[in-house]
Amino acid sequence: MPLYLYEGPVFEFDRIVANRWRGETYAISEAKARTNLAFQFKKETGRAPRSKITVPGKIVKKEMSEDERTCVHSELA
Repeated sequence: MPLYLYEGPVFEFDRIVANRWRGETYAISEAKARTNLAFQFKKETGRAPRSKITVPGKIVKKEMSEDERTCVHSELA
């Protein structure tokens, strides 16, 4: 599953609430990544679940190699 990276503005009900927010998520598609990132932003900022959050900027897709997917970080080992 690819890693999606986002750095850019965040809108709530078509009003800018963050100029430069950074988030990342694993998802099966860019559309799902956008919903994951919106959910992530809501949780981080304490917004209501029904608030309309959009991340309109460009999302970067990073394909993971087999080695990266199975890699264990040294601080987790």
